[in-house]
Amino acid sequence: MSPPYAAFPDSEHRGRMTRACAIMRRKGLTGCVSMAPEHLYYFGGYDSWVSVNSPQALIFATDGSPATLVVRDVDLALPRETSWVSDIRTYHLLSDDIPALIASVAREKGLGSGRVGIEMQSYALPFALGAAIREALAPAHLVDATDLLGAARLLKSPREMDYLRQAARYAQAGLDAARHALRPGMTEIALAAAVEGAMRGAGSDYWSIPTELASGPRTPGGHATPRERVIESGDLVHLEFAGVHRRYHATAIHTLAAGEPTPRARDVYDFARASLAAGIAAIRPGVPVAVVEEASLEPLRRAGLEGAAVMRFGYGIGIAYPPIWLEPLQISRGVDQRLEPGMVFVLHAYLQLPDEGLGVIQGGTYMLGQDGIEMLVGGGDVALEVV
Repeated sequence: MSPPYAAFPDSEHRGRMTRACAIMRRKGLTGCVSMAPEHLYYFGGYDSWVSVNSPQALIFATDGSPATLVVRDVDLALPRETSWVSDIRTYHLLSDDIPALIASVAREKGLGSGRVGIEMQSYALPFALGAAIREALAPAHLVDATDLLGAARLLKSPREMDYLRQAARYAQAGLDAARHALRPGMTEIALAAAVEGAMRGAGSDYWSIPTELASGPRTPGGHATPRERVIESGDLVHLEFAGVHRRYHATAIHTLAAGEPTPRARDVYDFARASLAAGIAAIRPGVPVAVVEEASLEPLRRAGLEGAAVMRFGYGIGIAYPPIWLEPLQISRGVDQRLEPGMVFVLHAYLQLPDEGLGVIQGGTYMLGQDGIEMLVGGGDVALEVV
């Protein structure tokens, strides 16, 4: 019997693990101690956010033998809700030796020596825990498998795309609520409440990053969260938030004006819009990500605003747990990756002018197919909306 809240059939999870094991064998790895919650979900079907305060692990050898989940005893019911993995070991927090338990399970699977993968870049693996696992597993050699496992998630299956489209519908509900609710005299927190309430009301799961929202002179804060500031007439208001379905995130990004803005604010918005459009125009299957960001900067160079474009142009998105929703795809200069059909990513043009108290972000979530790019949700390449 399938777990009652499984998002995918066992066959899809097992197929993912088979592909990952083949890649790891080619890299000389004998197995993996996976700690990142997004990978426990992607490969093991285990849906739980608690890795940030209660270590969890999916341990498997690359020979195809059964995997094991290690979870805190208080959470034993959670893998039974969603995961196909039947071998579940538990520990009691603050009294049991968690690294020793993980090492013991790994040795059962023949991982007591050789090269074993682990996500050294994961927020779920703080330094102290990683060092303790390394010591407990010696003489096995731990190898960073963050990018190797993350790359397996970049091309989305049809079912994953269904979940992303549903997440986009939730985000669209939030965007519609922002347009309807925004008015001078309300606080940023009140506007965020309207956005978040609309998404939850539509059916969204919880999101991995707080709603980002800033108005007026706060808009140069690219990752600003809402405060009690009262929005004034003519303020620009920029928003970034995600709808979530089955842990798949779709991010809406948009800048609105609460009443008629200054001519300078309109100009800055138009430059950001031109940057977004130029980057999108460069996207096609096989194109290097650096080429896309370079294209997005061309309109800004002509306007003397390249220095105001301080964010990467985009990043991959899909499964996520707090504290981030980014996948390892980076659409930026200095990165050696190429775009492929089946990838889903956030694109944004962001201009930050702190001395003028102006910031604009415009974009959304996009999918690349064989026939081109499709926006799933967001403001996108549109004229400034004045509400």
